[in-house]
Amino acid sequence: MTDIIGYILATVGILFDIFGCIGLVRFPDVYNRLQASTKCVTLGTILVLVGVAFIHGWGSISAKAIICAVFILITSPTAAHAIAKGAYASGVKLWENSVVDKYAKEVDKKEA
Repeated sequence: MTDIIGYILATVGILFDIFGCIGLVRFPDVYNRLQASTKCVTLGTILVLVGVAFIHGWGSISAKAIICAVFILITSPTAAHAIAKGAYASGVKLWENSVVDKYAKEVDKKEA
């Protein structure tokens, strides 16, 4: 039974990874691409790793998979935030059809 749950989690994780990769190709600017890669790929990779842990039972492989999942959960959003903030600071423009630029309001408050 745990094998079936593991395979389902891994399959759903792979689907999320594929959707994240499609978002990287299809979205118009760096900020939207970061959104796709951070959300979809983080969730997808964690689901794949949890699926591996379920498939192999509780042992050294599942412990390593859980440790990797926690590492990805912590580092991926942090890295995406740093990349987005660096891109904004270096002058990378938003997509021309973007509706809101909340960070510009925050920068204006700091300058005033």
